[in-house]
Amino acid sequence: MTRRAVGGLGLSALALVTACGSAAKPATTSTPATSASSSAPAAPASSAAAAAPTASPAASPAVPGGPAQCPTRDLQARAGLSQGTAGSVYQVIDFTNIGTVACTLYGYPGVALAGGTPVTEVGLAASRNSSAPRKLITLAPGAVANALLQIVDADNYPPSKCQPVTTAYLQIIPPDQTTPIYLRYTSRGCAKPVQFLSISAMAAGSGGST
Repeated sequence: MTRRAVGGLGLSALALVTACGSAAKPATTSTPATSASSSAPAAPASSAAAAAPTASPAASPAVPGGPAQCPTRDLQARAGLSQGTAGSVYQVIDFTNIGTVACTLYGYPGVALAGGTPVTEVGLAASRNSSAPRKLITLAPGAVANALLQIVDADNYPPSKCQPVTTAYLQIIPPDQTTPIYLRYTSRGCAKPVQFLSISAMAAGSGGST
């Protein structure tokens, strides 16, 4: 993957963690096949919602008469800018409102690696990086928000502890939702229960595109 300098507020977490490694260059599609019209893989969301809950105990702040939470069907996910550092890859995930009305995002998406046939979740879902506060994001139709995913290099761990595998998708559950988006993304992760992923809270704006 071509490494690029990452700009914008979505990558402020880069100064807090250092690490090494790389992931293969992701394709930009919100479905698990090569085009947006292809069918989703026959796999349940499984533990991504349990290991990294998409809704916090506080849930999204209620705004009387305001927009509703963004449903999965009205969101398109794509890979934004990525940067490799010593031991990790930092990958921006952009969420675009493809619906016809404004909606809101608050808190953390649930993210895990996935692969196989049928497609299934691989390893632990991402933990939450709380370095940036949660904010209620209102997305007008066509507007974009983003979250920053850290993927620690699987080779940093002993093979017996990690059981490294190559995966083909990101399984993404938007905040306060249960239906996943499958984004084609080749990476390498741990099949065993090693916490090698972390995700930031949603932020307004685009993290850029590769």
